[in-house]
Amino acid sequence: MTICEHGVDEMMTGQGDVARRAWCDEAVRRIEADFNRSADTHLIHLPLSRYPGIDLYLKDESSHPTGSLKHRLARSLFLYALCNAWIGPDTTVIEASSGSTAVSEAYFARMLGLRFIAVVPAATAAPKLDAIRFHGGEIHTVDDPRTVYDVAHRLAAETGGHYLDQFTYAERATDWRGNNNIAESIFAQMAEERYSIPNWIVCGAGTGGTSATIGRFLRYRRYATKLCVADPEQSVFHRHFADRSATMLPEGCGSCIEGIGRPRVEPSFVPSVIDRMIAVADADSIGAMRALSDRLGRTVGGSTGTNLWACLRIVEEMAAAGQSGSIVTLLCDGGDRYACTYYRDDWLAEKGIEWGEARNRVSVGIA
Repeated sequence: MTICEHGVDEMMTGQGDVARRAWCDEAVRRIEADFNRSADTHLIHLPLSRYPGIDLYLKDESSHPTGSLKHRLARSLFLYALCNAWIGPDTTVIEASSGSTAVSEAYFARMLGLRFIAVVPAATAAPKLDAIRFHGGEIHTVDDPRTVYDVAHRLAAETGGHYLDQFTYAERATDWRGNNNIAESIFAQMAEERYSIPNWIVCGAGTGGTSATIGRFLRYRRYATKLCVADPEQSVFHRHFADRSATMLPEGCGSCIEGIGRPRVEPSFVPSVIDRMIAVADADSIGAMRALSDRLGRTVGGSTGTNLWACLRIVEEMAAAGQSGSIVTLLCDGGDRYACTYYRDDWLAEKGIEWGEARNRVSVGIA
């Protein structure tokens, strides 16, 4: 190669870099514009007549454009990948997901004109798969949920694409110090409430990103609020919280509550910022979900039931100790995605889930 040819080659490479950078700039602008068009999610006050000194609030994440808490995560993951120059105009984007994260990521991939493939367990609820396809995503199912990570890595290599890897990057993709993250939003909306600084914030853990963001924010802003993570009984997270040597569930264990709980400790799970974990049986999650749906007049998802069950335990403990104050938890998604599972009595019976007693108990607690 002559000096002249080498110079032309460098110039062409530079032009390609400029074009890729311009595409990235436009991609970030589109995502930020979409965010600017979105109002903040509503904070619902749920009065508790049995506990007049305690206020319970639900941060309604189902009102995001893609219908769940995972919309925030998907936005952050895309921005993180774009700003690290991991995604370009021809990149195929891959994710391993139980459904909701993939729905939201498919939304952002279509916004940017990118191919998106979701690697999901075969047991994922059909409405979630339909939602992924609605937003232009492709589905790759696996029979063993533990293989979603390896399959996602393989597809990324085969396509020359990028694996977003929510389970690794969730805790670092979101700015935990502010930038209107979910924790900052909660405290801004609580400012005029009777007990403006919550005693507790309760959330679940799927990747661990939400709990890491909230826990870090509480410490950064020096709030006295404590963080409780509600976790399905058949999840490794609460076991790892109690004993750091517990990192994997035995084969065959698993919860039916989609979106939270994992068989392995994910890289984004940060137990050191959590004050307490409460393990919740699937039957109690479903019963609480059903009771809350009756109270609100609209359906909610199973992970919201998990959160609510943990909240009521804390409410009962506060009341027994003569304490007053507030608790904030997350309404993670709507129940329409679970119409063929959690809201079908025959499906629950096939799974051996006896949820009626839990619904009655929660119904009394939130009356």
